[in-house]
Amino acid sequence: MVAMKSQRGQALVETAVALLVLILVLGGIIEFGRIFHTKLLLTQAAREGVRVGVVGGNDREIRQAVKKMAPQVSDRDIDIKPPSNQRTRGGDLTVTVRRKVDLAFPLPGLPNPYPVEAKAVMRVE
Repeated sequence: MVAMKSQRGQALVETAVALLVLILVLGGIIEFGRIFHTKLLLTQAAREGVRVGVVGGNDREIRQAVKKMAPQVSDRDIDIKPPSNQRTRGGDLTVTVRRKVDLAFPLPGLPNPYPVEAKAVMRVE
């Protein structure tokens, strides 16, 4: 009878450890998905912004295009190089978009909030 109780206790401890590991793995998968989604969103927003700029759009129009694709981005998160008055035909235009993702499951080794950056470069037409 004593052996039966110790086996139940052992099963309970093993279940608790397994659930802890499962929750950590699941949390990591969720956070990776959120960060990856943000990266894809920012990449598409940067591409849209740079495309507006290379066909003649000014910095204000570029920022509007970026914010249309990624509404949570503010003006200070968008970096445009070179500015409108310094663009030359055949030169490169770079639009960089940054955002920080607040982690719901802070994981060891990852900064919270996690910085995400996307950059798009095209030649001015």
